[in-house]
Amino acid sequence: MTFASTAGIAAGVIGFIAFVPYIIGTLNHTTRPNKATWIIWTVLGIIIAASYYASGARDSAWTPIAYAIGITIVAILSVKYGEEGWTALDKWCLVGAGAGLALWAITKEPVTAYYLTTIVDATGAVPTIKKAWERPESEINLAWPMFLVANTLNLFAISEWSAAMALYPVYVFILAGTMTVLVYGPRIKKKD
Repeated sequence: MTFASTAGIAAGVIGFIAFVPYIIGTLNHTTRPNKATWIIWTVLGIIIAASYYASGARDSAWTPIAYAIGITIVAILSVKYGEEGWTALDKWCLVGAGAGLALWAITKEPVTAYYLTTIVDATGAVPTIKKAWERPESEINLAWPMFLVANTLNLFAISEWSAAMALYPVYVFILAGTMTVLVYGPRIKKKD
């Protein structure tokens, strides 16, 4: 087993385990997932995992696969336990996600689908990033650093650095880093 494949498997396992505190926090009402984000992420997570694997990724495919499963669970829970209602931003992000999926249907290219869905996935993250900025306590503080560890390991699982192989791992690394700073930053300031 190569270092890249070991890092990829470890990233997938840690990434999947990171959903456990998020799910528990959601069930305990200490985390309020944004429905728009998690619904967008569910649809796109499944597409990204499939198209990423189809584009040739093997060692670094464990994280998108683990995320597709975990995201789906959180999305289902967000319907009952998530934030109330739909903001204008939520609706615009859903429209943007739909437009990205429509473009993919038109192009019928797996690599194009991968690029488009990663961009749309980032659009879907906007409501959750905004929520974490405004109300960091609405996010569980253990999950995002675990995602950051998983996504950092997943960068080491990329055996061939190309735009197609690196886009999603780099994107989720940046997202997890951003969310970790947003969730922990105010908590660190309060301790000072």
